Amino acid sequence: MKGFLENTWKHRAHVVLALPVVLIMFFFLYVPMAGLIMAFKNFDYSLGIWKSPFNGLENFKFLTTSKDIFVTMTKNTLMYYVIFTALGTLLNVILAVAIDQLVFKKLGKALQSILIIPIFISYAAVQFIVYAYLSTDNGFINHVFDSGIRWYSEAKYWPTILTIVKMWNSVGYGSVLYMSVLAGIDTQQYEAAQIDGASKWQQIWHITLPSLIPMVTVMLLLSVGNIMRSDTGLFYQITRNSGALYSTTQVIDSYVLNMIFKSSNLGFVAAASFFQSSIGLILIILANFVVRKLEPENALF
Repeated sequence: MKGFLENTWKHRAHVVLALPVVLIMFFFLYVPMAGLIMAFKNFDYSLGIWKSPFNGLENFKFLTTSKDIFVTMTKNTLMYYVIFTALGTLLNVILAVAIDQLVFKKLGKALQSILIIPIFISYAAVQFIVYAYLSTDNGFINHVFDSGIRWYSEAKYWPTILTIVKMWNSVGYGSVLYMSVLAGIDTQQYEAAQIDGASKWQQIWHITLPSLIPMVTVMLLLSVGNIMRSDTGLFYQITRNSGALYSTTQVIDSYVLNMIFKSSNLGFVAAASFFQSSIGLILIILANFVVRKLEPENALF
């Protein structure tokens, strides 16, 4: 304890700088965790959280009451996680390398600024853009191609539509992290490779891509913790919560949101969040264990 206090006083300037962030994390991330007790209670508004009676695992049983719905939304959640993570990582890396290799650096900075704009557009606004393209009567696609497809009634099209919207929204911003890594690569490595006769593709394959592996590993490890979570705005607003699309668009988060509107069962909501967080914690520990065994320097802890 004495050593800890001495070290804290020695680095007091850094402690003061970090204090606002620590306080924000404490009050907004850790204090609310006490609410997880609601997952094991029959919540009553008149009694409050602490005085509401315990009901054991009833809220978790309610989550799995309909096995067909539970299996479908879990399958969709995992499917979209795999698609978004794999395709998103690939496009992030490709875009970052492409901009980094541009001869005209000013053009690269302008493209970077343009490509990160979609991340700041709310899905509440994006849904109108998507609807303008997919509306049955006046939609751009049906009008140009005379297809007559009822997009908001045909579930089979939506995995592709949601993937396109997600990539449009996130890839530009996601590539920024990888570009920061590329900016730190020693240019002498490229110069030495050129002297040895390496082509541009060989330089990318043997210098650029290996430099990105640690960042890719860290991002994948962090994403594993959210494997059971989804972007509610994407699945609830972009699809306009159309019941006809649930077979391919309903994920755990959108299901929970629907249940809030229908039943206001906050105990069920807490149980669903507890389930998601528990699975994420277990998977991130397992993933980190595997990475530590294969590449210890790329592990999170």
